[in-house]
Amino acid sequence: MKRITAILLTLVVLVGFSGIQSVKAADNETESINEKFGLPIVVYGETLTTEQKQEVQKLLEVKDTSQVEEIIATGEDLVNYIEGEDRNARMFSSAKITRKEKGEGLKVDIVTPANITEVTNSMYANALLTAGIENATVQVASPIKVSGHSALVGIYKAYDEGGEKLDTVRMEVANEELNVATELAKEEGMNQEKVSELLTEIKKEMADQNPATKEEVEKIVEEKLKSLNIELSPEDRQLLIDLFEKMRAINIDFDNVKQQLEDLTSEIQSTIKDFVKDEGFGEKVSNFFSSVIQAISDFFTSVANFFKNLI
Repeated sequence: MKRITAILLTLVVLVGFSGIQSVKAADNETESINEKFGLPIVVYGETLTTEQKQEVQKLLEVKDTSQVEEIIATGEDLVNYIEGEDRNARMFSSAKITRKEKGEGLKVDIVTPANITEVTNSMYANALLTAGIENATVQVASPIKVSGHSALVGIYKAYDEGGEKLDTVRMEVANEELNVATELAKEEGMNQEKVSELLTEIKKEMADQNPATKEEVEKIVEEKLKSLNIELSPEDRQLLIDLFEKMRAINIDFDNVKQQLEDLTSEIQSTIKDFVKDEGFGEKVSNFFSSVIQAISDFFTSVANFFKNLI
């Protein structure tokens, strides 16, 4: 009896210890809040239903709403931050912004890539760097398929709400950059990451050369198109030149974020390599099934010829 009692007591102690460890593990999973910047900010598109908002909270890992600041991005915000937009637009794109210490860099993660159809991580990162957002982790999500452009609005509003007002002109140029990037990807049929690589490389070259005239900007654009072996229509070439001339005219200093541009280049090139590998695999699969179909066709042809010869 004493032996059984001892075993039971041991089990109780072990279970209790396990519970304590579980609580500690759960506590450790909660990200520490940087008091300098306050709570992470979660911005929801105003069109979301209650169910969709709950889905977005799960996607953005909002386990405790008291640990984040929640705001809504509206059609009025869209008009306020992006010139020429419609205040009646439907807003689904949502984002979570966690500001970081200087030097930590900008990291963008689209947690629902299948639902953000026109914008990639690197496109967002490029536009945000242009807008003046440098050290932060930004997660983007949507419960349904959307282009993804309106997520910028929520990010801009988050910075305003957090007391860090962004430069209006830089935001406008960033919006234009995102539009140019998505248009090039659609019209020119380029891989989206190739477009991002082009934009990033031009920015890096502008940081190195610090062009003083539009002609120098045009030369940089032409050189990068040539070195990356990218052919664009005259109209799209001019779009690029005009975009980067605006950046030069408002004196965006990309030298300040050169390391982040270098990091972004590495991420883009890694993504392109993965894409090429996937394309190669797809081609091999396609070739395999083509050979199988051809073999079946040859088999039935030979059978037909065999019976034809018998007759």
